[in-house]
Amino acid sequence: MTVAVVLHTSDLRVHDQPVLRAALRAADQVVPLFVRDEGVHRAGFDAPNRRAFLADCLASLDAGLRERGGRLVIRSGDVVEQVCRVVRETGAEQVHVAAGASRYALDREARLRDALEKVRCALDVHDSVVTALPPGRVTPTSGDHFAVFTPYFRRWQEAGVRESLGAPRSVPVPDVDGEPVPRRSEVAGVSPGVAEGGEAKGRERLTAWLRDGIASYEDRHDDLAGDATSRLSPYLHFGCLSPVELVHRARRKGGAGADAFVRQLAWRDFHHQVLAARPGSSWADYRDRHDRWSTGSDTDDAVEAWRDGRTGYPLVDAAMRQLRHEGWMHNRGRLLVASFLTKTLYANWRIGARHFLGLLVDGDIANNQMNWQWAAGTGTDTRPNRVLNPLAQARRFDADGSYVRRWVPELASVAGSKVHRPWELPEAERGELDYPAPVVDLARGRDRFLRARGA
Repeated sequence: MTVAVVLHTSDLRVHDQPVLRAALRAADQVVPLFVRDEGVHRAGFDAPNRRAFLADCLASLDAGLRERGGRLVIRSGDVVEQVCRVVRETGAEQVHVAAGASRYALDREARLRDALEKVRCALDVHDSVVTALPPGRVTPTSGDHFAVFTPYFRRWQEAGVRESLGAPRSVPVPDVDGEPVPRRSEVAGVSPGVAEGGEAKGRERLTAWLRDGIASYEDRHDDLAGDATSRLSPYLHFGCLSPVELVHRARRKGGAGADAFVRQLAWRDFHHQVLAARPGSSWADYRDRHDRWSTGSDTDDAVEAWRDGRTGYPLVDAAMRQLRHEGWMHNRGRLLVASFLTKTLYANWRIGARHFLGLLVDGDIANNQMNWQWAAGTGTDTRPNRVLNPLAQARRFDADGSYVRRWVPELASVAGSKVHRPWELPEAERGELDYPAPVVDLARGRDRFLRARGA
C-alpha cells in the first residue's frame, strides 16, 4: 500500500486541487496534512483575524475530506520536522505541496527538499495552485519578470490558464494521528466583523457573486458605499477558492464586469511574479526613490491618528475603521489610505504594510507589500508621484457621504457631501461633533512629498 503526503499551505480546498489530485494518482492512500507552523508564529504573521479565519478554513477542509471518506491531519511545530515525522510514520514515498512566491515559501521548499532526500522521499511542487498563472510562466524578452502590468496582462491573456479540476470522489487516508481541528472561538482579539472562512462559505459567496454582482462590477467596483466588490480575496488568500476556477467561471459568465474581474485576478498574479523574482522587495524598496521618510513626534502622532481612524479626513477614517472592524477594506479605500500615509504624511510605507498585516484577513505578502509599494511610488507604478486627494476621492466615490456615515458615527448627523468637510460646518454644529480637526493640510503635505521626491 503506497502513501503520499499532501502538505496543505495556501490551498485549503478539495475543488480544483492539483496537489491533492496528483497525490491520489501517485499513491493508494494520501495524508492531507496541515502544520500549524511555529515559523509563521515567530514571524508574527498569524494575526488573530487570520488565525480565526484559518480555523474556519481547516474545519471546512476537514468536512470536505470526510465527505469523501478522508480527514485532515493537523500537527503543530516546525513544518519540516512534522512532515518528516508523518513520512516516517506512514512510509510515504512522496510529499506534494503547492508552489509559493514569498521568501518564506521558497525557504520552506528548500528545507523540505533537503530533509526529504535524507529519508528517500520525493518532493513534488505544483504550479498554478495559489495563482492562476505561475510566476515565471511569462517573461519579457529581456529580464526575468514584468515590471509593468499592462504588457504582463497582454502576455497573461495569451498564455491562458490550465483547465479546472473537479473534486475527487474518494480520499483514502491511512491511520495516522493528528490534533483536533482548531475553532474560531479559541482565538482572542478577533475583529467583530471578520467574515466566516472556509471552502464551503467561499463557494457560496462565489455563486452569489456570479449571479448578482459580477455583471455590474466594471461600473460599480469603486463605489465605496455600494460595496460592489466580490469580497473573495480572503478565500483566495487561504486557497479556499481556486484562482483558475474563478477565471474560467468569470469568463463563462462574460461581459465587461467579468473582464474587469479577471483583470484583477491577473493583478494578483502580477504581484506574485514580481515578488518571486525579487523576494527582498517584501521589505526593501523595489525601486529606490531615495526617500527620507518623515520622522519625529508630529509624524508619530499623525500616524497614530491614521491607525485609529482619527485623521480629521472622514473618508480616510471611514476606511481605517472598516479595516479594524472587518479585517477587510474596500480596494479604493486601500489605495486612498496608503496614499495618505505615504504621500500626505510622508511616512514610511512599511508602517502601513505592518498595520495592514496585523488586521487584514487577506494579508498576503505579495499583494499587500507590492500594493503598498505601488501606492508609495517605490514599486511598479509608472506614475510614482501620483497623490490621491481624499476630498477628490470622496466626490468621485462617496458623493453623498453614505460610506463615511456608515463607519464614522460621530458624523452620522451631517447631511450629504458636507460630511466630507466637517471643518467647514458652522461653529456651533462643529462643536457638537466628537471629531478631530485635520492632522495635516493636504496641500502642504502633498507639496512636501513632491519637493522631497524632486518632482
